[in-house]
Amino acid sequence: MTDAKIDWDGEKKINLALQGGGSHGAFTWGVLDYLLEDKRVDIEAITGTSAGAMNAVVLAQGYIDGGREGARKSLEKFWSSICEESGLTSSQRDIFDRMFGGWSFDSSPVQMWINFVSSFSSPYDFNPLNINPLRDHLADIVDFEKIRACEDIKLFIAATNVHSGKIAVFDQNKLTADHVLASACLPTMFQAIEIDGVPYWDGGYMGNPALFPLFYSTQSSDILIVQINPIERLVTPRTARDIQNRLNEITFNGALMGELRAIDFVNRLIDSNVLSGAKYKRPFVHRIDGADETAIFSAGSKLDTRWSFLVKLRDIGRAVTKAWLDENYEKIGKEGTLDLRMAYQ
Repeated sequence: MTDAKIDWDGEKKINLALQGGGSHGAFTWGVLDYLLEDKRVDIEAITGTSAGAMNAVVLAQGYIDGGREGARKSLEKFWSSICEESGLTSSQRDIFDRMFGGWSFDSSPVQMWINFVSSFSSPYDFNPLNINPLRDHLADIVDFEKIRACEDIKLFIAATNVHSGKIAVFDQNKLTADHVLASACLPTMFQAIEIDGVPYWDGGYMGNPALFPLFYSTQSSDILIVQINPIERLVTPRTARDIQNRLNEITFNGALMGELRAIDFVNRLIDSNVLSGAKYKRPFVHRIDGADETAIFSAGSKLDTRWSFLVKLRDIGRAVTKAWLDENYEKIGKEGTLDLRMAYQ
């Protein structure tokens, strides 16, 4: 098979780091949509987890087939396919609802029953055949053979190794639908995804998203994090639902905070000449903070897959990205725009 090629036309290269966060990943869709339309930057690599991983592979698929406009159309096709109005069967609808917000509770009787069952029963008990329609759906949208052959965009998909408890990062050279499903495998709802005999769970537990692959495998020093899980919520949760939602937000931000702390530490050592800048890469870290924008919605809205809600998040993502790029474009390639210490302290 001939290697897939991408002809980039932007002035500056950046790497993207995409968080998972249920249907709030539609905010990331908006970020990507605007970056593709604006054309001032090229995407060298994407690291993604859960919904971020899906955004990554869908973008790459569209770009291989039709450049920037192809990527935009591919993302829209994917998100429209998971909305309530998409015409999926009821079983497929249930799978998408869980995949795109499985750690959130909902007040509907069906969702409350699912949450009750998953609290006292294993997916190995209530789904012994391991039925997951998303596997076929993802395979229909993404040609993973093309993804693996693409040389001009690098993909890194994070999952959690169940046996070792360590992060596993898969690059596009070996990527299949199972790797993406592993990145979004919530263990209370789905059997672990086994790849080469090793079981994997959601990558958000150990890397949401994983930044370190971008240090070693890319030329660009610029990392743009698209963060959609709020770090702060200045309200004390009191209901069981709100407590669980907040616990999951904290958990799914924990690994990212650790990586930001490590980057800040190394950068300060380089700046003070303790470490040689010639030997150690100094990342320029940026962030488009969708968490501030999506914090107005409850954590439970990560289950909201109405088309109107997804489009609203997309449009917010586009607007925030335009404002960020207009303000910070000249700094790309020269300095980071995220105050790392403020981000993790």
